[in-house]
Amino acid sequence: MATDEERGGLRRRLFAAVVAAGGERYERVVAARKRALLSDLHGAVLEIGPGAGSNLRYYPADVRWIGVEPNPYMDRYLRKEAERLGLAVEVRRGTAERLLVGDASVDAVVSTLVLCSVDDLGRALRETLRVLKPGGRFVFLEHVAAPRGTWLRRLQRLVRPVWRVVADGCHPDRETDAAIAAAGFAEVRLERFSLPMGLVGPHIAGVALKGPSP
Repeated sequence: MATDEERGGLRRRLFAAVVAAGGERYERVVAARKRALLSDLHGAVLEIGPGAGSNLRYYPADVRWIGVEPNPYMDRYLRKEAERLGLAVEVRRGTAERLLVGDASVDAVVSTLVLCSVDDLGRALRETLRVLKPGGRFVFLEHVAAPRGTWLRRLQRLVRPVWRVVADGCHPDRETDAAIAAAGFAEVRLERFSLPMGLVGPHIAGVALKGPSP
């Protein structure tokens, strides 16, 4: 009989394969938004949970890219994509709640479809602020909870226990927009929109700026 660790490894391996194989339809829908968010980033860029590397195609060639990825089975897909694009990448094992870089050391932090599945959203956002240089940018594109009182919000809440198991910890009803707004950034510019994706159709995209040093 498989141990819990073995079952967890199999689940992570399967999730990595699904992400690598099934992301292109989503990319076609969000490509313009990602290009607008990522194409003018420069310097040191840390991406939280880069997965199979779907965002690499949007970065300028001069970025110094660091990925913090908890799932080791994503690495081969990400490195294959980086090789295809001719990009140098550095992958570190870690989580959004423990970004393995120094204080005020990166120019931008990027998160796309990640914050729904972190264990401690508040801590992840505090880590983002910690590692950003003064004036640095947190760039995000995430699916979020539907408006309160809607049938979709009720459905998101109903299926959350099962959804978390099959979607690697994802919370379909997480109010990530409110958490970013309350995290302590000097400025948050955020757009809300909806995609034809059922439970995870409600989305946000935007940029949050870290204030200057006191």
